[in-house]
Amino acid sequence: MNVQAPALQDPRLNRPEPFTPPLGDGGFFQRDRSIHPPAHAPGYKSSVLRSPRQALLSLENSISEITGPVFGHNDLGPLDNDLIRNYAKGGDPVGERIIVHGRVLDETGRGVPNTLVEFWQANAGGRYRHKKDTYVAPIDPNFGGCGRALTDDTGYYYFRTVKPGPYPWRNYVNSWRPAHIHFSVFGSGFAQRLITQMYFEGDPLIPVCPILTTIPDKDALDRLVAPLDLNASTPFDSLAYRFDIVLRGQRSTYFENRTAGN
Repeated sequence: MNVQAPALQDPRLNRPEPFTPPLGDGGFFQRDRSIHPPAHAPGYKSSVLRSPRQALLSLENSISEITGPVFGHNDLGPLDNDLIRNYAKGGDPVGERIIVHGRVLDETGRGVPNTLVEFWQANAGGRYRHKKDTYVAPIDPNFGGCGRALTDDTGYYYFRTVKPGPYPWRNYVNSWRPAHIHFSVFGSGFAQRLITQMYFEGDPLIPVCPILTTIPDKDALDRLVAPLDLNASTPFDSLAYRFDIVLRGQRSTYFENRTAGN
């Protein structure tokens, strides 16, 4: 029997109080390069071979890199932000049902509208739907593990999925990745793409993850961890987690592909 999940609704409808974005002081925020991990981190094994040994060069973007494309709602399908339904074949995927929501913000707390947010993840067993993932956890036939959403006029986005599982990886003996969801945020062109990962509040693997322990600043690490948000949860259906993505400034999110600073 094909089991249909309830339709996905804006989590803000479940909240008793309105959203109040953080306020900035309107000033210019200097880059804080001290919060970023070193390129060469022996505890993160693959960084040993791929870290640069010489100073990086800064190259200006071409016109084609900084202009277009413009993303619109017509580019998205009706189930793009519902990972419970967008790949389902004969029922719902296995796992803990969750909602992830938040805002894409600039350094002064203003929402960034019409921004394409992509997300991808492992299934509830900790396995990706990818031919190179050979972890022993099974593939879920009803879960594809990827989706996308467009922020509204206030910079708000949301999607529904199942909570991903942790998985082992070939770093050192018994290295495990905490449960996480990958995010990318597009600007006005493909070259303006920022990539990060979201983790879950209370995960005991966060303090021992060889990747996360390379981040020297605790506040920067905390900004990658999404707190539980019961006010936005759907009763008897899905828990919710809040993950705001701040593009620049003192409270900026750490991005994997901006190692020189936000």
